Amino acid sequence: MRGARRSWAVLAVLAAVYAVGVGPATADGMDGPSAVSGVTEHEAHEHEAPSPEPSPTAQTIGIKLLDAPENRRDDPRAQAYIVDHLAPGSTIERRVEVVNESSAPMHVDVYAAAAAIVKGQFAFAADRAANELTGWTSLDASGLDLAAHGTAQVRATIRVPKDAAAGERYGVVWAQTGSPPADRRHNLAITGRVGVRMYLDVGPGGEPASDFEIEQLSPARGRDGRAELHARIHNTGGRALDINGVLSLSDGPGGLRAGPFTAKTGTTLAPGDHAEAVVPLDSRLPDGPWNVELTLRSGLVEHTARAAATFPTTPGGAGAVTASAAQSESYPTPVVAGLSALVLAAGSFLFLRFHRRRRR
Repeated sequence: MRGARRSWAVLAVLAAVYAVGVGPATADGMDGPSAVSGVTEHEAHEHEAPSPEPSPTAQTIGIKLLDAPENRRDDPRAQAYIVDHLAPGSTIERRVEVVNESSAPMHVDVYAAAAAIVKGQFAFAADRAANELTGWTSLDASGLDLAAHGTAQVRATIRVPKDAAAGERYGVVWAQTGSPPADRRHNLAITGRVGVRMYLDVGPGGEPASDFEIEQLSPARGRDGRAELHARIHNTGGRALDINGVLSLSDGPGGLRAGPFTAKTGTTLAPGDHAEAVVPLDSRLPDGPWNVELTLRSGLVEHTARAAATFPTTPGGAGAVTASAAQSESYPTPVVAGLSALVLAAGSFLFLRFHRRRRR
């Protein structure tokens, strides 16, 4: 049922104890452009104690998904995340591998925690917050003692109850490391965690189709002077999507071409949601007009929008689009009608010719 997938994650978390005399500090979770294991996050916790000197101790961990369903072997999302559709009463198993990338032994906690999709972002719940999916998920290890540069595998088992309601759930399998316990010399403990996202859809029958539309393109120029292309996206399917893509520019002033430019990653859409993807460009890019071609994809679903666009001259301004970005790539209706007439005429001619031969 499972096919091993062993492409390493470009993920690392640094966790250290610092002796500082300041208030608590926190950092939000973040995704890198090629963060195949899903997420990284840093957290900081304050402890009341004096802090005379810093500690050089640093710990780095990574995580990757080892298994993907055979029917998703060509889906890049299924190589990075736990993505599946299950009927109520079903069970699946997936393995993740955790690596100690530092030169010192370390202890790593492993657990499942809740997640959600909020305003076009995959949002991680704080600490070990639970939801339905985490309640269905069990791990065969909760803690790992890893030697320097050592690795270990953890098996995650997801058991969906027979009475589970239809719908998609989200979570993360986390590997977390932290600083040693606070003492009189250290007042700020920083923990870091890396994780593999979980997208589990539950329901009878086949999996809902995944699809989206690029509804609108909007050229703009940020307040820092950089040109930007904004794309309004609508998830028209039944599964969550992680959108990424590239933009190419052609037929600019003097016949210039530019790109491809990479769309900012991190846009995640729940079914029915709208969001905006942004492609940052160069501040030296001429205003245009340009022919723009934006290709966005999520897994195996891909769409391309084309338009003629002019970027604004003033920072913070909006440009102009002179062709519809949502225009279908199919033939216009008159052309389709003409082709249909030609096909019908050709078919009638062949039929009459065949009929005459039969009469002879």
